[in-house]
Amino acid sequence: MIEVRNIRKSFGDKVVLQDVSAVMKPGNTSLIIGSSGSGKTVLMKIIIGLMPVDAGEVLFEGRDILTMEPKELKDLRKQIGMLFQGSALFDSKTVEDNVMFPLDMFTMLNKAAKLKRINEVLDRVNLKDTNKKYPAELSGGMKKRVALARAIVQNPKYLFCDEPNSGLDPQTSLVIDKLVKEITLEFNITTVINTHDMNTVMESGDHIVYLYKGNKQWEGSNRDIIFSKDERLNSFIFASDFLAKAKEMSMIEARNAEKK
Repeated sequence: MIEVRNIRKSFGDKVVLQDVSAVMKPGNTSLIIGSSGSGKTVLMKIIIGLMPVDAGEVLFEGRDILTMEPKELKDLRKQIGMLFQGSALFDSKTVEDNVMFPLDMFTMLNKAAKLKRINEVLDRVNLKDTNKKYPAELSGGMKKRVALARAIVQNPKYLFCDEPNSGLDPQTSLVIDKLVKEITLEFNITTVINTHDMNTVMESGDHIVYLYKGNKQWEGSNRDIIFSKDERLNSFIFASDFLAKAKEMSMIEARNAEKK
């Protein structure tokens, strides 16, 4: 579990986050959403420990990452998987070598044990027999799945995804959303996703934190969004007439289902 308590962050006179608190639980996908400049990227960097704060705490199972000693922080990082926005694969390395990279960096496993684990995670993300391919030979969705395999190769307790569907078509985005959600449930991972993709919000949002100008404007699940009366949230999520109509239809269907 990750608990964020009263985080405040400023850059000079500009307040980026103001008293933001949230709890991210194992087995759940927690989404941080908001428009550009809302503070969502800064919040994720703070949670991972890449950025200091003016005030507040970020607790991993009760331990504050912001005050950890270097050795304790290093040990925690071994339990964290990261899926970067652009996949961040090494172009000169094969799929196998890309996924092996964290094992080379953080474990003392022998080559046979590493290859066994690599094949397990590649199979899990439906990329069996792609070991010797290079990133240039892969589609955008395949690259993202390689990056996800690399993120989970060490059996992390925590998984962070920065805009996991960036640059993907809608159909491929749904595949990635489903895969992340399945892996989160299967391995009881605490997953935190920074996104502006509405498909991800509605498909994967077990827990959603909506930031508006550095403040936590709203918090709930993807089901709660349908019934939300928060005008700022509704303007952000259901910006188009089509999505607004979809919300209206969903509310009608939900009410009808409750009556049965």
